[in-house]
Amino acid sequence: MIALRQLRPGDIPLIKAWPPYPPEFGMLDYSLRDGGWLDEYSRKKGTELLVAEVGYTLAGFSILSKETEHRAEFRIALHPNCLGQGLGRALALLTLDYGFSDPALETICLIVRKNNPRAERLYASLKFHPCGGCTERVQGEPVAFRRMEIDRSTFEGEKRHD
Repeated sequence: MIALRQLRPGDIPLIKAWPPYPPEFGMLDYSLRDGGWLDEYSRKKGTELLVAEVGYTLAGFSILSKETEHRAEFRIALHPNCLGQGLGRALALLTLDYGFSDPALETICLIVRKNNPRAERLYASLKFHPCGGCTERVQGEPVAFRRMEIDRSTFEGEKRHD
């Protein structure tokens, strides 16, 4: 059973000490390290940092960062030993449910690397739809991303069908 809670300051060093991702996910490892997502988003106003626990083990974390009153950006990261176990889907659903519990929030968006089809399939299965693309610099290198989003009514409609 996976549970979601607010990130505590003591969680950050534990996450930064996780082992590296396997080679096929190595390009994502920066998000766990110094200067990665936790450092970037912990200083950003309107951001919720959440931790996923399985039992007493930190299995992953997620980020919801408001861009406007009605729109938030979404990101998730799993512990390297938790990949391929369906926890990404569970963490994403819990985070979306948490985000849409805010009555003002209408849309949750994300960016996914174009060279990460596994993550893109996960988001598509959750009914995120493509809405463009962008290139951003990650560790000084240009990276191509696909933008995806889901609105409240789509998410709530999917919840009724589960």
